[in-house]
Amino acid sequence: MKIRVDNLQSSEVTALLRAHLEHCRRWSPAESAHALELSYLRSPEVTLWTAWDGASLLGCGALKELDRSHGEIKSMHTAAEHRRRGVAAALLTHMIAEARSRSYQCVCLETGSMDMFASARALYARFGFLNCGPFGDYILDPNSVFMRLNLSSEHGMVDR
Repeated sequence: MKIRVDNLQSSEVTALLRAHLEHCRRWSPAESAHALELSYLRSPEVTLWTAWDGASLLGCGALKELDRSHGEIKSMHTAAEHRRRGVAAALLTHMIAEARSRSYQCVCLETGSMDMFASARALYARFGFLNCGPFGDYILDPNSVFMRLNLSSEHGMVDR
């Protein structure tokens, strides 16, 4: 598996991100769907990585800089045909390492509270993310779970 920064120009990546948006919108009420549109993923504070096996796009994930010491995990999605192969764990490991290299003190994320998002929450918990309150522009929402990984302590794990 090769993970690389992506410029969001290929049709494969665009299709995967559209599938991610559709997935989030299918399972979350409109006011609680926080997945970023393609135009926002192209903004300078967001870095998107894609995972590939040869010519096959496996998944993607993004890291948004909220401020100089705080990042947010966004747009984590594994192509349906490649799930349960460690793609999300590899991308998350890569993004946490990048957050550390940027000297972030923590990374946060928002995911759904519905059963459909249980495997995502379990993955984040395995990496040491803990539930927290809303951050950034988020507000308390029963359809959202907010999680935080402190990178300035031993509890911020990256070995997977």
